[in-house]
Amino acid sequence: MPSARAAKRRRRLGACAASGGPVYRRLACGLAGNNLSVASYTVNDGAVAKAKRLIESRQYVLNSDWGDVQPNAAVENDYLESHSWEEYSEWHLGLTEGPADDAKARYAFAYGDFRRLHRTGLIACHYRAAEWRHKEIELAAHELLQLLDKTSG
Repeated sequence: MPSARAAKRRRRLGACAASGGPVYRRLACGLAGNNLSVASYTVNDGAVAKAKRLIESRQYVLNSDWGDVQPNAAVENDYLESHSWEEYSEWHLGLTEGPADDAKARYAFAYGDFRRLHRTGLIACHYRAAEWRHKEIELAAHELLQLLDKTSG
């Protein structure tokens, strides 16, 4: 018999996945027994390079509420109307294994608002990658945070 904790987790993940909740909207969540399976990601080298360029040119925000400034679906769609998928991809540290390059599901771990890098965006990437054990993404976000703090300090 499943534990109360496992049942609560199933309800929470089911609700988040169904509603497209922000924490889980880019994760392919599923349950196999009590084991949670998540999407696999690779580091987006183009996004890391863009983030470094933004830091070097001081195109960043040090203090923001990431929940308020993180691009939502409407903002992403507006951006894609006048920019290429390649430009869109450069704002995401992770590439989801599986989806095509011309699908938003391909891109994860956003770190900016399509104009500037946000320190809180990098922190969110680092935290979420660490939480879900995406070590390469976690380390990329950490290195960018170190560069940002060194540059802005």
